[in-house]
Amino acid sequence: MNVASILKSKGRAVSTVRPNATLLDVVKKLAPKKIGAVVVVGDSGRVDGIISERDIIRAVADHGVHALGMTVSEVMTRVVVSCQEMSELDELMEMMTKGRFRHLPVIEDDALVGIISIGDVVKYHLAEVQLEVSAMRNYIATG
Repeated sequence: MNVASILKSKGRAVSTVRPNATLLDVVKKLAPKKIGAVVVVGDSGRVDGIISERDIIRAVADHGVHALGMTVSEVMTRVVVSCQEMSELDELMEMMTKGRFRHLPVIEDDALVGIISIGDVVKYHLAEVQLEVSAMRNYIATG
């Protein structure tokens, strides 16, 4: 299964934020949507970074409550690992495990077209495994 299949099922909506937004602005986006990261998009519409719960926690640990007034550009992860629609689940699992992150923006032709979370990867990987198990059981049962 590839990213395009996942996006077809889950949708392509991505929560974004501007680099000049505050961390408080981000927290107010993350909490009600029950998401763990937002993509930082600059004036050109290109991905400038990503900011996750972990980035915010680190900022609060370093700066205390004053961190909530800091801008996203001061805290965001600037080197964004991304994937493409043709990327396969195994590839995503490897990237996320090695990089120790939970969100991958999906970029095609320099445009943000979706986001994949570790939860998406696990959900669709389990579906693949269950399909394989079912096929094996049918094969064994019918000889």
